[in-house]
Amino acid sequence: MHFAEHHESHAASAFFPSPFKRAAILTMDGVGEWTTSSIGLGHVHQIELLYEQHFPHSLGLLYSAFTYFTGFKVNSGEYKLMGLAPYGEPRYVQLILDELLDLKEDGSFKLNMKYFNYLSGLTMTGRKFARLFGGPPRQPEAPLTQREMDLAASIQQVTEEIVLRMARYVKKVSGEKYLCLAGGVALNCVANGKLLRSGLFDDLWIQPAAGDAGGALGAALLIHYHLQGNKRVPQPGDAQQSSYLGPKYSNHEIEEFLRKNGVPFEILKDEELFAEVARLLAEGKVVGWFQGRMEFGPRALGNRSILGDPRDAQMQKKMNQKIKFRESFRPFAPSVLQEKAGQWFQIDRPSPYMLLVAEVAPDKREPVPDETNLQGLDRLKFKRSQIPAVTHVDYTARLQTVSQQTNPRFYRLLQAFEALTGCPVLINTSFNVRGEPIVASPQDAFRCFLHTEMDVLVLGNYLLRKEQQPVEHIEAARQEVFELD
Repeated sequence: MHFAEHHESHAASAFFPSPFKRAAILTMDGVGEWTTSSIGLGHVHQIELLYEQHFPHSLGLLYSAFTYFTGFKVNSGEYKLMGLAPYGEPRYVQLILDELLDLKEDGSFKLNMKYFNYLSGLTMTGRKFARLFGGPPRQPEAPLTQREMDLAASIQQVTEEIVLRMARYVKKVSGEKYLCLAGGVALNCVANGKLLRSGLFDDLWIQPAAGDAGGALGAALLIHYHLQGNKRVPQPGDAQQSSYLGPKYSNHEIEEFLRKNGVPFEILKDEELFAEVARLLAEGKVVGWFQGRMEFGPRALGNRSILGDPRDAQMQKKMNQKIKFRESFRPFAPSVLQEKAGQWFQIDRPSPYMLLVAEVAPDKREPVPDETNLQGLDRLKFKRSQIPAVTHVDYTARLQTVSQQTNPRFYRLLQAFEALTGCPVLINTSFNVRGEPIVASPQDAFRCFLHTEMDVLVLGNYLLRKEQQPVEHIEAARQEVFELD
């Protein structure tokens, strides 16, 4: 029996599936054993960790402290905090740097633990933290105020600065051209985008399951290369098969489920299916899209996705409130044909795992009125681009590029939508509601379809329309209550 260390597993999950023969490695999370961040090197079949930062001084826990204080759930709501940041002003940055941490030039830091409660208490922050930021933590589900938005903007900016300093130090000590990232902080796609645009490294590769789920993969790869002595041959793109590593269901299995449960459906050949789904999307319908192998990691990548038309300015609000049952401010991600990505977004390389943020191309933006007197969520009122449903208030988007090689079915759907509308982009959000995991089976997908106001469900080549479903099925599903995320 071999015990792989937590950050060693993160590092292995970052380097071994990457396309690089050699690279620097940076891992950042809450804590694993005693380590909270590590710097390492990967060379062909081997990785080596060189430096570590130890608990309680943790970038992940610092970010989670602000997640808690702004009223979101720790280890779940960090995405919300990142999405909330563009609505605020980073007015607390200097206060955070002066009071909460002693940040060094190499990105290492010590937290001032008198403000935090996670060492001995049941909360992330204490009374001194509340006094420092003008009052008690926001209660979950309470209205968001400008303070929460400004706190989100501030901790996001501090996080980006820490990540950039760590990356500069990695570059200095390693001299490598490429960088691999893992750990929960590596899911902060805004920081990833800024790191890429900094030009410190020629390219990044980020483990799609960067959080602790990816540690399982990293541990297996450590055994494979370090203990068993297998030889690694880096592959173009990467070795993770676009993260489509989960279970899949054949058309036969899908039809068996549908017939057993008396579910009305249509079966369509591929060409008919892609054309019909594109037409429904262009009409404003919300589509559950269930195909092939499930994605490994927290992002839906076109196999367990809920899709919508990004040109519809009301689609963000509709999908947030009626499909996902979540806060209206949360942005949605676009999926775009890989060869068209540079025409619609300011990006010059593939982003297959939805882990980079890029700005919408200037010629796709729409002029907006003067916003100097608008604050917070009032900025949602204006259409900012030709694809407003996936354009955040700062003109950014967390995009997925889709290639014919990695996901031919999703690629063909995007092609069909572009042929109909001239737009090679779709909204792509994970096939679940808040508090629930992404659906894995046809049963899961059908249950989610009935519970929400989704219009259409596509399971393989089977198309289900909501208006054709038995009323008793819908009523039974909608009696369920989901926990807060």
